[in-house]
Amino acid sequence: MASERNNNYFEKRKINCLKRMESVIEELPHFCREFFIGIENNTSPLTRLNYAMDLRIFFDFLIKKVFINKTLADFDLCDLEKVKASDIEHYLSYLNSYTHDGKALSCNEKAKQRKLASVRALFKYFFNKEKIISNTAAKVKSPKIHDKEIIRLEINEVVSMINTVESGNGLSARQKAYHENTKIRDVAIITLFLGTGIRISELVGLNVDDIFMDSNSFVVTRKGGNRTILYFTDEVKGALLAWLEKRSEIKELDKDEKALFLSLRNKRISVRNVQILVEKYAKIVTPLKKITPHKLRSTFGTNLYQETGDIYVVADFLGHRDINTTKKHYAAMSDDLRRAAIKKVKLRDDD
Repeated sequence: MASERNNNYFEKRKINCLKRMESVIEELPHFCREFFIGIENNTSPLTRLNYAMDLRIFFDFLIKKVFINKTLADFDLCDLEKVKASDIEHYLSYLNSYTHDGKALSCNEKAKQRKLASVRALFKYFFNKEKIISNTAAKVKSPKIHDKEIIRLEINEVVSMINTVESGNGLSARQKAYHENTKIRDVAIITLFLGTGIRISELVGLNVDDIFMDSNSFVVTRKGGNRTILYFTDEVKGALLAWLEKRSEIKELDKDEKALFLSLRNKRISVRNVQILVEKYAKIVTPLKKITPHKLRSTFGTNLYQETGDIYVVADFLGHRDINTTKKHYAAMSDDLRRAAIKKVKLRDDD
């Protein structure tokens, strides 16, 4: 039953994603529909939606800067063949500061990489289908990603974060009024983030029946729909038990509502609401750091790596499919780990 309800939740997300994608495709040149049909069996709905949104910006650029006298309705595959590598390089530069749908936007290196990947996918598809004679996008180098320090909470900040959520110290008078109703829930959410490294989408998708207190474990739906068992400490267990007790006392709650975490309207809490509550407390604890739910995930990953020194354990907990993703973020050993590691190296047995 729990698995079925969770599947229903993710099925709704998939349907919404497909609806949004269809709306965006309507704004693209007509030949793009063939591309999206062609990649359907090898990509997720979210990937295709991201491609569609990225390509909308790309074609908007082409109409504004390259094919100035054309409209998207007139744009054809023969026009795609006229796009030069220098045009795509200009596009990447354009992404530094551009306007789309009346909004001023900008892209960092990672966002540029993704948008270039979307353009490459389009060119590669039609080149492989022999509908264009040159895969121009393949000639453009991807922007280099400069390594950034991982933003996370230090140990003392973790303690301060949980204490702040419990006490409400530092909140405005208006925030404190809501805090009385949400603090037990908020403590459970923050503690679960910091104690398991769960993704925000995974947390929002949890149902009550996914939690197993007798084994300190819960079932989470990972990216791609895979179901995985994760474990938590007694500290996390205590926070969850307190919230489940509070949740059971909500008289207005629909008996068919199985979501673990609820909004003030007693419906499944949204991703945006979770982002807001994390940022609200984080600004009090560490105003100079921009702490998001993903940064709490990074905090867990860093702490787990420092405790175990095992990058594969960290990758498994975080649900990384590629170990290189984990290495990129967590394999820079601290001085403490280096000191601990060198003590294990022996050249001669002790007599």
